[in-house]
Amino acid sequence: MVKKILNFVKKAMLWFFGISIFLVILFKWVPIPFTPLMATRLIENKLDGVDVIFSHDWQPIENISPNLQKAVIASEDGNFLTHNGFDFAAMQKAFENNNKGKKLKGGSTISQQTAKNVFLWQGRSYIRKGLEAYFTVLIELIWGKERIMEVYLNSIEMGKGVYGAQAATQHWYQKDATSLTPREAAGIAAILPNPRKFKASNSSSYISRRKEKIMRVMRQTGTIVY
Repeated sequence: MVKKILNFVKKAMLWFFGISIFLVILFKWVPIPFTPLMATRLIENKLDGVDVIFSHDWQPIENISPNLQKAVIASEDGNFLTHNGFDFAAMQKAFENNNKGKKLKGGSTISQQTAKNVFLWQGRSYIRKGLEAYFTVLIELIWGKERIMEVYLNSIEMGKGVYGAQAATQHWYQKDATSLTPREAAGIAAILPNPRKFKASNSSSYISRRKEKIMRVMRQTGTIVY
C-alpha cells in the first residue's frame, strides 16, 4: 500500500513538473489571455450580484511606454533589473516592519507577483508561497526580465475589472499605453497596492503623494536595459 502511494506521488510530481515547465515555455512566446486572478474576480462579482466588468487588451512591450515600465520598477521593485527573482533585503525589511506592527509593502518582487498572478491562486499559505518561489525561478530562467515585465504589465489588476497597461490607460486616461506621460504612468503605478480602491486620475491626496514620490525615483532611473 505504501509503495503504491509513493508511486502515485512520484508520478503526480513528474506530471506537475512536466506540465509546469511546458506552460512556462509556452507562455514565453504566447500572449496570456486569462489568469487565475481574472477568474477569481469574475466569480466574486457573480456571487456578489454586481455587474461583471472585464477589460483586457494584450500588447507587446514595444507598445507600452517605457514610462510605465520605470514607474512600476520605482513603485514595486527597485532592484528588478539586478535581482534573480527575489529581493531578500526587501523581504527582510517587510518582515521587520510586520513585527513592529507597521503598514508595509509586501516585499514581493515583480517576478514573484507575475508568477503568482499567471500560475497560482490568491491567498496566503506555505504551499502557495512554495509554488510561487518555484514558478519565480522558472520564469527568471526561461523568460528573462523583458518577458517578465511584458507579462506583468499585461496581466496585473489596474482598476475594477481592468487588467493590463492598455486597458488601464484607456480606462484612466482615454489614450493608448504607448503615449503615457511620466505623471500618468506614476498614477497607474501608485494605485497598484489596491487598484480597486484607489484612482489613478482625480486621485486622493494619498495617491497624489505616492505619484510624486514615484516620479522622483523615475527621474533618477536611466534607460531601461533588459
